[in-house]
Amino acid sequence: MQIREVMTRDVMLADPSMPLKEAAALMRDGDFGLLPVGENDRLIGTITDRDIAIRAVAEGKDPSATTVREAMSEGIHYCFDDQSVEEAAELMSEAQIRRVPIVNRDKRLVGIVALADLATEPKAGEPAGEALAGVSEEEE
Repeated sequence: MQIREVMTRDVMLADPSMPLKEAAALMRDGDFGLLPVGENDRLIGTITDRDIAIRAVAEGKDPSATTVREAMSEGIHYCFDDQSVEEAAELMSEAQIRRVPIVNRDKRLVGIVALADLATEPKAGEPAGEALAGVSEEEE
């Protein structure tokens, strides 16, 4: 089964110069916890609700004045839309991430996959379970 069969296609892209307050509002309105960050037609990182809380709010930074770039996680893990569910689950487990952006072979953002997407897909049962176990492991 290919990842394009279980991915969410309606995905937003945050601009790195966007204030955190705007990114948080997008997350709230879309009911998701991760936004891929793009600049000059390239994915450059991700911003999560946790990044906003830990790297900005807990540090006393103003969400209206602090940009996505200041709180985002640089570098990005991604999968291609024609990769298998097993490959995506393995990446998520190894990188201990719960969500992964999905790109086409031209590296254009086409979707996102969350552990929940894998968990609710009956044909992805074993890979989803393995990914969840890997993501849930505590680092020693």
